[in-house]
Parts: sequence; structure tokens; C-alpha cells
Amino acid sequence: MNVVLVVFDSLRKDCIGLYGAAPWGEVRTPHLDALAEESLVFDRAYPESLPTLPTRRAIYTGRQVYPFVNADFRLKGDFVGAPGWGPIPEEQATLAEMFRDAGYRTGLIADVYHMFKPSKNYWRGFDQWMFLRGQEKDPYRSGPEPTQAEMDYWLPPELQDEHKVPFIRQCLKNMHDRTREEDYFNARVFIEAARWLEQNRDAGRFFLTVESFDPHEPWFVPEHYRRMYDDSDGPQQVVSGYSDTATMRPELLRRTQANYSGLVTMCDRWFGYFYEAMAAMGLLDETLLLVTSDHGHSIGDKHYMGKRGYPADPSVYDVPLLVRHPEGKGAGRRSDIIVQHHDLSAEMLRFAGVEPPEPIDGIAFFEEALAGREIRDHATVGWGGAVTVVTKQWFFNCKVDGTGPFLYDLSAEAPYERNVADERPEVVQELYQQALADAGGGYPDYLMNIARNRKDAPGCSALAARPV
Repeated sequence: MNVVLVVFDSLRKDCIGLYGAAPWGEVRTPHLDALAEESLVFDRAYPESLPTLPTRRAIYTGRQVYPFVNADFRLKGDFVGAPGWGPIPEEQATLAEMFRDAGYRTGLIADVYHMFKPSKNYWRGFDQWMFLRGQEKDPYRSGPEPTQAEMDYWLPPELQDEHKVPFIRQCLKNMHDRTREEDYFNARVFIEAARWLEQNRDAGRFFLTVESFDPHEPWFVPEHYRRMYDDSDGPQQVVSGYSDTATMRPELLRRTQANYSGLVTMCDRWFGYFYEAMAAMGLLDETLLLVTSDHGHSIGDKHYMGKRGYPADPSVYDVPLLVRHPEGKGAGRRSDIIVQHHDLSAEMLRFAGVEPPEPIDGIAFFEEALAGREIRDHATVGWGGAVTVVTKQWFFNCKVDGTGPFLYDLSAEAPYERNVADERPEVVQELYQQALADAGGGYPDYLMNIARNRKDAPGCSALAARPV
């Protein structure tokens, strides 16, 4: 049996039709919706660590990354993305290495340029790895320089500043001469992934990882996809401000949401191309297929645009997970057991009958989900100097020093509209202690300093979870 893992970056769970609708309206994802009819769909899937690189380290190793011990990286050729934003530790075996050593042919098709920066090693163990260049600020091209008219079209003058202007300038250089839909990144990723399958039909068994940086910002998308959600004319808006949107012009916010929605629909279309290629090659009956995302992205939710670890929001922390079994097990069913990213590693290894050289932290979950058995009673998610704990009843978020807590009762009719930390201090204390236990009883000094130097978020509780 073969294994295919597909990971999208910044794909919101509620922007996939099978999971409902985004606050601004339904997003069209017919291919993923169709896949759900053939898959076991998980409704309570969460990351292990965030953002981009810590997430992939957890998925690629099955090991816990939180609480980011020895992970305060300052590497040449990269920016300090977040604690844990670094390479996979040399002493940790990767999924690709484990599969390769068990006789699998391994492949990685990706445009997630952070994985391929100087000092990174996320391709370790793959017999073939393909880096499709040009996303974001990847120094893929040095010219030609975009005109001011181009800059004003893609980045409204009122949003231009010392950070966004060079960002969009590099993006426009990288996409110069892009004229066909097939030239866009997500299309290229899935076209090359399908080509890899064609070229490796002689493999007895294979493990393929497909990484699409889309629908991560900037949200450049062919116009016909955007017009599905906003048919107005005028300048575009494709960047994430990582800021409050209360003062953003409504038409710009609508355009932003439309560009994101259009890019999600485009990702769905080209995933469909890849899926149909698997079907045409007769691979569906002999391949385990997993589809997920690293995290979501707030686009006007609670008047914020961006993603962050504090205050945490389900638009970012809830991730989609679909598992299609080659024998049709679980097809069309839903599961509400709590699953995390590093559990995917354990499940893929169990399915393939591959034993890791050392124990991993992830827990295999597919058969357990079919039987309705929980594999864990909570999920702890680390992001920088903040931690989030999710149970069936509670969504808890605070800084790692225990201050500034948010507590939401998931049994309430509108759970995220009211922070109940002041009303339930005993729950705050219990969940913080759980986060502390999952961190091994304490946090690295640099992580505590990040928490101490960060302001409390508006609306957080005045209570401190940490005993004085």
C-alpha cells in the first residue's frame, strides 16, 4: 500500500464546504466535498505546534515540538519566524527516512519556501524533492521592477508602508510573465505531483508528500476565481495586515475575502486534478490519502486580519482532516475524537507497517475513530510565548507564564463571544496545569521572557492561571 499526504498552508476549515461556511459566506470546494464522501472526516483536528515550520516538524517526525526547547533559532538567511522556526533536529528521524528505510520510494513536491531556506533540512529522506520557487519573498527573480501603477493596483496606496511595499514588489517580480492558470503556484504543485506519480509507477510502494503554500497570503488568484465572490472592479487587496480591520474600507475587506475564497476554490480545483490523476492511474485502491492544513487565517474575524498564537481563535486553530482509506473504511462518516498533527505520522506508519527507530509522541487514530474510541482527552498547541488547550468542553488560551487567560465554553450557543475565565477560575487553573504538564513541567527561559514582554490582549481575564 502507498501513502499520499497533502498539506495546504493557511486553509481555513470553515472555507471547505463540507465543514460549513466562512463568516463572509460559503466557499466553493466541490472536489474536497466529494472526497469527504469517500473519507473519514475529522471534526476536531488541531495542530501540535505553530506556525509553518514547527507544524511541519511535528508532522514530519511524529514528535512533540512544544514547548520549543533549544529552539530559539537565529539562522543566517532566515528571519525569526517564531520559536521552533528552524530545521528538524538531526537526531530525529523523519517520516521520509523511515519510509525509505522500509523500502518505500519517497517524494516531496512543495512550494513552501521556508522549508528550503539556508540551514533547513525538511527534504531529508526523500528520494526526490522538488522545490517550486517564487512564493512570497523568495529571492527568485531580481527584475524587472514593477511600475508604480502595478504597485497601486495590487496594494492600495493607503496600505502601502515600509514592510508591505518591498513584499509586494518581490512578489510581482516572482510572478512576472505569469499568463496561464497553470503558471500559478498551486496548479504547478499538483501538476508536478501528478507527474511524479506517472514517473514512479514502477515503484513497488511509495510515500509522497504534496505541500501547497496556497492559500497562504499574498492572495494572487486569476480574476475569474475572485469574481465568483466579488464581481466588482477596481484595485486588488492581497496582503494580510496582521492588524485590526475595524477601520479598513468595507470594499477592501470584501475584496480580500473574495481573493482568499477564490484562491481556496482554485486550490480545490487543482487538488481535483491531482485526485483524478490518481484515479486514472488506478492508485486509489492501493493508496492511503490524507488531506489537512497547518492552520487557518483570520480575515476580518473579530475585526482582525492575520494569524497569531495569542489571543487564539478557532479560525486559525481548527484544521481540516480527511482520511481516505483504500478499502473504503469510514467513507462518508464523521469523527469527533481529538486528533493532532503528530498523530498523522503515527497513523501513516501504522498503516504502512513501518516501525519508527525510536518511540514517537503521535498516536495512531484511524481504527480508534471508527470504533468511537478517544485517543486523547485534550489537545495542547504551542505557538511562541502562548499555549492553547482544547477539550470537548473548553477552549483555553494564555501566555506561557499563565497570565492573560481566555476561556470559552464550547457547550454555549455562541462559545467564542464571551470569555468566562473570571467565572471559572478552577477550570483556568486546571487547563494551565495541563499545559504545564505537557511542557514537561516548565518552559525555557527565553519563552518565559517572550510571555512577560508581551502585552495582555484586550478582553483577556485579569486572573492569572499561575499560582502567585
